[in-house]
Amino acid sequence: MATQTQAGGSDFTSNLGKVYSIYTGGFVAFIILVALLEQLGVPNRVLGYLFVGFTILVYAFIGIVSRTMQVSEYYVAGRRVPAIYNGMATGADWMSAASFIGMAGSLFLLGYDGLAFVLGWTGGYVLVAVLVAPFLRKFGAYTVPDFLAARYGGNTARFLGVIVLLACSFTYVVAQIFGTGLIAQRFLGLDFTVAVYVGLLGILVCSMLGGMRAVTWTQVAQYIVLIVAYLVPVIILSAKKFGLPLPQLTYGQALSQIASLEQGFIQNNLAPATAKLHAAPFTSYSPANYFALILCLMVGTASLPHVLMRYFTTPSVREARVSVAWSLLFIFLLYFTAPAYAAFSKLEVYSTLIGKNIADLPAWVYTYGKLGLVQICGGNAVDLATVQAACAKLAGHAGLVRLQDFGINADVVVISTPEIAGMPYVIAGLVAAGGLAAALSTADGLLLAIANALSHDIYYRMIDKDAPTARRLIVSRVLLVIVAIAAAWTASQRPADILAMVSWAFSLAAAGLFPALVLGVWWKRTTKEGAIAGIIAGFGVTMLYLVVTRYFPGFGVQYLGMSSLYNPVTGAPLVNLAQAMAAPNAMDAWVTLAHPMASKVGWFDMNNISSAIFGLPVGFLVMIVVSLMTPAPSKEMQDFIDACRRPRGQTLMEEKAA
Repeated sequence: MATQTQAGGSDFTSNLGKVYSIYTGGFVAFIILVALLEQLGVPNRVLGYLFVGFTILVYAFIGIVSRTMQVSEYYVAGRRVPAIYNGMATGADWMSAASFIGMAGSLFLLGYDGLAFVLGWTGGYVLVAVLVAPFLRKFGAYTVPDFLAARYGGNTARFLGVIVLLACSFTYVVAQIFGTGLIAQRFLGLDFTVAVYVGLLGILVCSMLGGMRAVTWTQVAQYIVLIVAYLVPVIILSAKKFGLPLPQLTYGQALSQIASLEQGFIQNNLAPATAKLHAAPFTSYSPANYFALILCLMVGTASLPHVLMRYFTTPSVREARVSVAWSLLFIFLLYFTAPAYAAFSKLEVYSTLIGKNIADLPAWVYTYGKLGLVQICGGNAVDLATVQAACAKLAGHAGLVRLQDFGINADVVVISTPEIAGMPYVIAGLVAAGGLAAALSTADGLLLAIANALSHDIYYRMIDKDAPTARRLIVSRVLLVIVAIAAAWTASQRPADILAMVSWAFSLAAAGLFPALVLGVWWKRTTKEGAIAGIIAGFGVTMLYLVVTRYFPGFGVQYLGMSSLYNPVTGAPLVNLAQAMAAPNAMDAWVTLAHPMASKVGWFDMNNISSAIFGLPVGFLVMIVVSLMTPAPSKEMQDFIDACRRPRGQTLMEEKAA
């Protein structure tokens, strides 16, 4: 039976090019069909159902046909995923709702300072390739805690690894489900709570039956959808504005026009003299915060368990290394385009909205205003009467939309850009399908990482080592459903700060796992006691800083952008958007309040999303000092580490893990 399955899997992997070429052609044909239906007058809501329903059905079909009852297939896709396809799957796994939906939105609101996210998240894959992924693949783990247990001898390190993994992954997956709810609410017209559970159903069908095997082949399909959806609108805008369908090359011209418009707004009293300029550096983050954020995102990327798990699926160490290169290329396609997406979107807003009469607001303002995602004059743009009433409260308002009057949630910039630019609804539906693909793919990876850690590392390795294969997989699937429902329930409560908390995952992973992973591979002298102490210290310091700065601001902590959130005349804190809009520095205050990454800073004026800047060095220092104070690892362990660093040879722990 196993031989037949392997043979069948080999036949499938040898035909991957043909399978996904047909899939891509079918997807393009579907887009053309929807465009024709739009021209024939089919209602937009029906088109939205077609886009969302069709893509989820395709992902569900792949998940069902990829079902398996083999442990290695469920946990690591049989270690038979070719490098290029693993790169695509990793790209989809990484392109979360935060990247697809939030990246351009962050750049839209933060301008130059938003590039910290691009640099940090992209640069992290260099660390993955050089320091971590190939060596974990040579080791032969099923999960990251598996490696910690074998390297540091015992279940204490494994348990700590699971704790860090849960802390990193749960809020992350909640945000992905939140993103699916947001998209389904807008394009399907569903109640938000219902939309959240509809998205959850799609996630579970993809991952529950086939584990990593199903998730891998689904994520390849999802990457194709999301990259097409992301590139098409900005390519159209580039061709429309500058006659060249290469937004990465026309980006500079868009920035030039934005700068010119900003100066015109200031001169015509349509923007305050203190307004943040899109291309001006360090207007939202200080230089120290900017570079600290880049470092934390880089190191965190190289430590996130759901990312590292993807490299356990390749056939060899060499393929794992090549796979990282492919991952970087596929991620680069989106990240290289994100700054241009933000610039073209802002150029459209500046050109078609700022300076216009309030009575002539375009329809998209009210569409998203009703969802609480677009504000005019400090209030949700529900309808014309509401907007007029809000603007009338501002002293000296002349009835024209000023730069400081307009606010948009960062998470809706990408989704709304086709409508802002007046594109056909088919493009808006395509972008929704892409955002849904990004959210579903990352949610699948995160849920699988959590469920695998609980079922493999806690249940099988620590509770019932004699559990048969069938029971292990049943436990994993049950836990997957439980965690998914818990995450969906949390998302349905619309937690106010969940989007900011997502960014915590990178600092928590960086401080909790990176020292143990890197020293575990590159310093043979690292001991069990050193690793345990280092994980506790690094993770503990980071968590302490996060919690104190977020929830106990009385301890000498102020909000990010202190000058933006305090009235410079009275010194009174601006506790809500209405007060912020009435302040002389209104635009700065609005940008800080509206942006989901806006967070509090602490005793060293360091944003809490960069809290690993404290925990990371503490983790390394404690790990090194305690290791030097305790007996060195055995010669067998040091030889094992040497073998782990050699690219050739068979996988070290595969038989034991199976």
